[in-house]
Amino acid sequence: QVRLVESGGGLVQPGGSLRLSCAASGDISRFNTLGWYRQPLGEERALVAVMTTGGTESYADSVKGRFTISRNLKDNTVDLQMNGLKPEDTAVYFCTYRQYPNIVYWGQGAQVTVSS
Repeated sequence: QVRLVESGGGLVQPGGSLRLSCAASGDISRFNTLGWYRQPLGEERALVAVMTTGGTESYADSVKGRFTISRNLKDNTVDLQMNGLKPEDTAVYFCTYRQYPNIVYWGQGAQVTVSS
């Protein structure tokens, strides 16, 4: 079992910044992927950004150049710095842990609302 605890999120005006953090605990594999997905209201959950233990990053095209993922391997934490936020970034953001071949865990979700 892996537990994911998220923090951050909230309400921000367009163009503003927010930071999400996620701490993983439990049966953590030496090789894994930590990161973030998001789910706008009424839509499917989709990739935002993830990073492997080897340092490989993947971003959704819609957030490239605005969002930055970082992780601390020692503490098993992953952060998402979100700059230049837009109304279309409004969603529930979920921390995710993935381990080969098909192990997936999700956090409880953090609401991010971008509105003036």
